[in-house]
Amino acid sequence: MIRRMQHRRTLLILLAALCAVGLGTVQDILSSGPSSAGRTLLSVFLVLLPAGFTGTVWMGWTWAPMACVVYGTIGLALDLATATSILGKGNGTDPALLLSGLSGTLNFLLIVFGGRAFWSCLQGSPPPGSPPPSPRSPSSSSAT
Repeated sequence: MIRRMQHRRTLLILLAALCAVGLGTVQDILSSGPSSAGRTLLSVFLVLLPAGFTGTVWMGWTWAPMACVVYGTIGLALDLATATSILGKGNGTDPALLLSGLSGTLNFLLIVFGGRAFWSCLQGSPPPGSPPPSPRSPSSSSAT
């Protein structure tokens, strides 16, 4: 557990947004009809993992921001591959391209803020400041 995780609120917002985009992506892909196993795997990766990470970030577990970075990296790579595939087919107005771009942006921000949050977890508490100067002793005579 950590005392105070920086960027916790930002991570929670990004993960919730990724869950929403994941739901939209799953709905879009379901209309094209993948297999049952593919549907389950896709739902787990796009919706349930970010929801689980939301809970771990909310609880303040130290490893959670780094798990978000790993998830964001994999998600960004998949988003770039999806966008490249869609643009390679010449179908630039596909709604999946918009979802992929939005998801890629959110994944990039998740990498940035997750890394910053994890880095803040590694930092110890700042050293205490120097003590105030001692008052002059009444028996000393500095006025000569």
